[in-house]
Amino acid sequence: MTQPLVIDNLFKQYGEKTAVNGVSLDVKEGEIYGLLGGNGAGKTTTMRMVLGIIYPDGGRIQYHGKEYSSELQHGMGYLPEERGLYPKVKVSDQINYLARLRGMSAKDADKSLRYWLDRFEVPEYYDKKIEELSKGNQQKMGFIAAVVHRPKILILDEAFSGLDPVNVEILKSTVKELRDNGTSILFSTHRMEHVEELCQRITILHRSNPVLQGNIREIKQRYPREQIVLNTIGEVTGIEKIQGVQSVEKRERGYLIHINNVAAAKEILNMAMQQSEVEHFEIKEPTLNQIFIQEVGESNE
Repeated sequence: MTQPLVIDNLFKQYGEKTAVNGVSLDVKEGEIYGLLGGNGAGKTTTMRMVLGIIYPDGGRIQYHGKEYSSELQHGMGYLPEERGLYPKVKVSDQINYLARLRGMSAKDADKSLRYWLDRFEVPEYYDKKIEELSKGNQQKMGFIAAVVHRPKILILDEAFSGLDPVNVEILKSTVKELRDNGTSILFSTHRMEHVEELCQRITILHRSNPVLQGNIREIKQRYPREQIVLNTIGEVTGIEKIQGVQSVEKRERGYLIHINNVAAAKEILNMAMQQSEVEHFEIKEPTLNQIFIQEVGESNE
């Protein structure tokens, strides 16, 4: 079975500057694939090449085993970081028009728009102009514009930026629903906690180069576990004397212990149990944020 989206050794240069240098990845059906990197890393350039907005100087992109064509574009959706809906045009006029550009009939476009407005519990926005909506609700309309034509491949660039926590959760659940219905999603963000929740596989770009790639769980297993969370009813003393313990931070409900040898964990737990009642004990795996800083930091040197 052909993958919905395959990027093979993609390369893009602007004059002397290399914007994307040898990026390869594939997005499966019903997968949210994370594309990560700081500002200027090459994420948006990669996405624009996938969308056919700009052309690569090297490498190739295949969509369900086919080369790019304007017909294939009908099966793609895009939510850009810079939101692009016209402020003085009504929601219904604008989104229905965009859906028809993507090949939908007027009737189907309108039906799909009303479904999404109901899904976000804002049916009354149908006749409102974009400029009459709050920033968060303008963003929801941008999301609807990206998915109204039921794309098979969806490109999300900083989809949750600027949203309050309630709207982030609404949009996240919607993205998961699209994934579960078979949409292939290329998801770019700098918020690592969203990636950890939504994505199984990632590529981290730094200065146009892929520096880390693969399954998040497998990537994490390659990095040492250097922190222990210990929550106790009472005080525990002497932890810092245990071999392998680097430092101990007192916290509201216990301690954050930094270790350089995971073998210290058993001794820490035994000491805590002798002195107090243990509510929680966890050897923490490194967060994606810590891994990202380590990788990008190292390649900066």
